[in-house]
Amino acid sequence: MTTIESVILGVVEGLTEYLPISSTGHMIIAQSLLHIESSKFLSIYLVNIQFGAILAVIVLYLRRFLNFKAPSFYFKLALAFLPIGVLGLLLNKVVDELQKHVEIVAISLIVGGIVLVLTDRIFKGQIHDKEPLHTDADSATKSDPDGSGIKLTYMESFFVGCFQTLGMIPGMSRSAVTIIGGLTRKLTMREAAEFSFFLGVPTVAAAAVFKTFKGFKDIHGDEVSLLLIGNVVSFIVGMIAIKYFVSFISRHGMKWFGYYRILVGLAILLLPYIFHISFQIKEAGK
Repeated sequence: MTTIESVILGVVEGLTEYLPISSTGHMIIAQSLLHIESSKFLSIYLVNIQFGAILAVIVLYLRRFLNFKAPSFYFKLALAFLPIGVLGLLLNKVVDELQKHVEIVAISLIVGGIVLVLTDRIFKGQIHDKEPLHTDADSATKSDPDGSGIKLTYMESFFVGCFQTLGMIPGMSRSAVTIIGGLTRKLTMREAAEFSFFLGVPTVAAAAVFKTFKGFKDIHGDEVSLLLIGNVVSFIVGMIAIKYFVSFISRHGMKWFGYYRILVGLAILLLPYIFHISFQIKEAGK
């Protein structure tokens, strides 16, 4: 992997990790277009650069994550993380196997895109939100009496966490299903997106730590600098993407992301037959 390729993949990760468009699907396209050879380091790299995207959320919402006066914030996230934490351990090998089938990713993109379009119609009254992006702990309101910044009860948090497990399906998008889960609990589009960001921190971090630790011995020499570059890029791009994403969906909803997903899914399925392009998910060690 070259430095330029590291930067490009970092940009893709930062843009897609928290947007409802599936980072997996976009990594497939990026790897194929860049003709990056399969390697153990590549599989580690694609997981490790998620730390940059995680840090972007923590920095943007630092005062909420450090608001120890509202422990309910952490308890709600813990409950919401529980379903995917358990299923992730039980179905880890199954998910890895599904990711090897690009057709599954493409179909998930298309189906998820249709769902996003329908979501805007079903939850039309919850889209428009003129409130600014809240990035601190001073946003407690009458509907947020515990000051956690999360307008969900403990059981509702767990319920949204159950929705998040659908994001284990390659191409479905953890962000998309979590936002939809929040909307079913009467959150506004902005509030649902913010909860998705918060929940992404323990969820993505757990997966990244687990897979990086397993493959740490396969990182050598200059590869460390490539990891640093990828993380810095995904951090910067992630911060920008989060800010503009919240502003955009608070005004326009998620239908445009739905249309985009459908186009990308169709491209993955059809372009190989039209232009003899091969979209593949690289298997480590081959």
